[in-house]
Amino acid sequence: MPTSPMSDLLDGVNSELLPLDEYFLDFDRDFWSIEEGDFWKLERQQHFREPGDDSWRAFAEGNWSEALRLLEARRDDLADYYGKVAAHGFATYRVRVVEPPIIPYLQWELHLLRARERAGALIRVVGPDKIAELESDGLVPEFATLGSTVLYEPVYDEDGVLCAGRRFRDRGLVERCRLLTRALYDEGEPLASFFDREVSPLPPPRP
Repeated sequence: MPTSPMSDLLDGVNSELLPLDEYFLDFDRDFWSIEEGDFWKLERQQHFREPGDDSWRAFAEGNWSEALRLLEARRDDLADYYGKVAAHGFATYRVRVVEPPIIPYLQWELHLLRARERAGALIRVVGPDKIAELESDGLVPEFATLGSTVLYEPVYDEDGVLCAGRRFRDRGLVERCRLLTRALYDEGEPLASFFDREVSPLPPPRP
């Protein structure tokens, strides 16, 4: 696994800053065009705001039971989505960094990720100790590699709301970041066992 600061992987590499609508369209196109290398995503930050998500809005309003009901209502759609992924011949791998104690937002997100995992996503959890050597100059950024040709870095505003995205097409960068994520995945704990031990016993969060 690379041990240099994460900025050394991203700094100085040409990228394109995409407005949010263009980011969504291009990401979706590149995602469904994956032919080799699969989809690998690293999630590091512990808090976001997702006003476009109905379950998140219910959580943010303090209605935890409704937030969970809305996640459960996505079961069929998620199953269809990951069935389509399998039919396209690739898999989706995700590594989620979780810092204890689990804050309210992350408690909600882990329920969402568990729903994704049950539908077919491959997700593992690591603690911040696994990436400490990479964070000497700041947090590891969020990023996803789509196959072997493109990497996307989501861009968030000061409130943690997704507002844009950066696209990188340097194949060497894509390969380094994919290998980093895969190494963390290999060291991580399956979400199912982590969730049963650390998330299921938690009381409803108070956002």
